[in-house]
Amino acid sequence: MDQRVVLVDAVRTPFGKAGSLYAGVRADDIIVRAMRGLLERNPTVDPATLDDVAIAAATQYGDQGMNIGRSASLLAGIPNSVPGYSVDRWCAGALTAVTTISGAISMGAYDIALAGGVEHMGNHPMGEGMDPNPRYLAEKIVDTDALQMGATAERLHDLFPHLTKERADRYALASQQKTAAAYGKGEIQRDLIPVAVRTPELGWGIASVDEPPRPTTTLEALAALKTPFRAAGRVTAGNAAGLNDGAAISLLSSESKALELGLPIKAKMVTFAFAGVQPEIMGFGPVPSTEKALAKAGLKIEDIGLFEVNEAFAIQVLSFLDHFGIADDDPRVNIYGGAIAVGHPLASSGVRLMINLARGFESHPEVRYGITTMCIGLGMGGTIIWENPHYVGGSK
Repeated sequence: MDQRVVLVDAVRTPFGKAGSLYAGVRADDIIVRAMRGLLERNPTVDPATLDDVAIAAATQYGDQGMNIGRSASLLAGIPNSVPGYSVDRWCAGALTAVTTISGAISMGAYDIALAGGVEHMGNHPMGEGMDPNPRYLAEKIVDTDALQMGATAERLHDLFPHLTKERADRYALASQQKTAAAYGKGEIQRDLIPVAVRTPELGWGIASVDEPPRPTTTLEALAALKTPFRAAGRVTAGNAAGLNDGAAISLLSSESKALELGLPIKAKMVTFAFAGVQPEIMGFGPVPSTEKALAKAGLKIEDIGLFEVNEAFAIQVLSFLDHFGIADDDPRVNIYGGAIAVGHPLASSGVRLMINLARGFESHPEVRYGITTMCIGLGMGGTIIWENPHYVGGSK
């Protein structure tokens, strides 16, 4: 029996710079705090009734290993009877945890479950422990650039020369400004779960806000930054997401179970899609995955009233917007800012997009449909289309 999947709630921890805010904190403890925070603010949900727990991590060893879905579930105090599993689709780990759980709910196998992700890039630097098969390069299956995400972003600039560094910097500046404005209005803090942190110098403290944002950023400062992936390139630390630590978790349910339990509904899933592109231009992945999802839903890009596009790189977002004929500064896009400002702890970011979209739905009842989309290493994209439960008609 097909069931409509709904987002009941989602939260995240504050994001930190890799190895800074969460230095000395275990990755599994970060996701456990997010899980506990989510359940604490949904007290009518009996943890024993959860059908499953899916947690993603791009690096699955050490404090992100040992089947973190199951181990974090036990650490969070969820009863032994609730199973758990781990997911890996790199940056789209949490997004995939959500779609995997949603598939089970949709077919009637599950009623309610948790899905999220965690990444501690301070404890697990990007690429550490990986052993790419030498045939990738020896047989020219991929170019060397495909294994370096910054180089794939430079490739996108090559492919679309009209998407200049200046446009990328302007987009990055807008992300910082929108994030600062959202913080000023208290719009981001309401979904952050505080986390205990400790430093040798200061002792114990509480992480309650994101560490990465740079609200005083200027276009002049961005223009002066070095281009580490290519001499005289266009990708900089200012127009790309940083290396970050953090976790995010969502509570998903069938619509019927949510109504039965009197749970809030923040978004209704319409459909989702994943697609592949050349690994060397992995940032273009959201384009075909969005086209595929729109076709499945019988919708057009004009039907989408809010966009949450993960900002791994400014050029990656610009190539998406350019393809669909959307202006760089379209007010429907990333209304609370994005990963260039708040950070991108790889496998957790998909749920952060959902959090922002759900809040956008609340603020825009005239919007019926929104999407969460992101690029994925080795040439992929993932997109989920959502429907606004607060929709009252009158626009998209």
